[in-house]
Amino acid sequence: MSKGAKFLFESAPDLPGNERVSRYGLALIRSVVSGLWNVTVEGVENVPREGPAVITPNHLSFCDSIFVPYALPRRAWAIGKGEYMDDWKTKHLFPAFGMIPVDRTGGKAAMDALDTAAKVLDGGHLFMIYPEGTRSRSGNLHKGRTGAARLAARCDAPIIPVGHVGTLDVQPPGEFMMKPRKDVTVRFGVPMWARDFGDPDDPRVKRKFTDAVMFEIAALSGQDYEHTYAGDKTAAIEESATRPTAPSQVVPTMPTKLASRQHRLKDVAATTDMNGPSGSDSTGHDSGTHPSEAAANVADSGLPPSVVTAGTATAPTKPTRPTKPTRPGS
Repeated sequence: MSKGAKFLFESAPDLPGNERVSRYGLALIRSVVSGLWNVTVEGVENVPREGPAVITPNHLSFCDSIFVPYALPRRAWAIGKGEYMDDWKTKHLFPAFGMIPVDRTGGKAAMDALDTAAKVLDGGHLFMIYPEGTRSRSGNLHKGRTGAARLAARCDAPIIPVGHVGTLDVQPPGEFMMKPRKDVTVRFGVPMWARDFGDPDDPRVKRKFTDAVMFEIAALSGQDYEHTYAGDKTAAIEESATRPTAPSQVVPTMPTKLASRQHRLKDVAATTDMNGPSGSDSTGHDSGTHPSEAAANVADSGLPPSVVTAGTATAPTKPTRPTKPTRPGS
């Protein structure tokens, strides 16, 4: 259904991966993808035909790691989560294709993975890394981590932003099988250099460079940008906490006994204010309310008549408890 760019398999026996498995495996994948999916590749001329470059796609589905390498004109190595090494189905296959496992908890193991990635770039090859660090569950593009920027600055290599559309339809989260006959588009942006944003050794420049790369990826993929890290549960909780509560979720509070009495006193005071002592309204006409009715209202309030004076109600103070007398001889 589709035909990818002319592909160059670069031999690199000193780098991670099995040469034979990679060569024939990539050829098989390209043949299967061409036959089952309609893949449109845009901006492939932005990928250098030689020399190092860091490929940074958005990450929505597992099959991103199939369609992006398919669209590339050259062989690429990639970072993969260390959990793949715990599964017998992937612990041998993925490294054979050149995957470099990384421990996402950080530490020395993560630094070793970045050192291996730098070796790929120093050898003049392509290296692919998802700047979000993990798949986006919201469908939005999340804040990028600075690993790609650090690699690009360290090896003086450009970053190629990549935005793809359609992989979620091919393989939604949790689905093992890929759905055929779907449309997928992969777009490559223009190369971006860390030195264009300031001193590459300055951590602030790496952050600024990463943000600029993420904005380019958002423009290529058409995703909304969310300035939180993908998979950050704390950020998700904080975000949900700022949302307004639906009216049906508001639990009414029970009025206190004193508040109820004060409310009744206000009604009594309002009646006394409007009708006056003689039971007439402000126009001088009889309102039909007899002074005895006002007295009944005061009695109904549950408070002594002395509390209500001149139409103004005040809450009684709570009597103090008498102290216990001391026992003689103690």
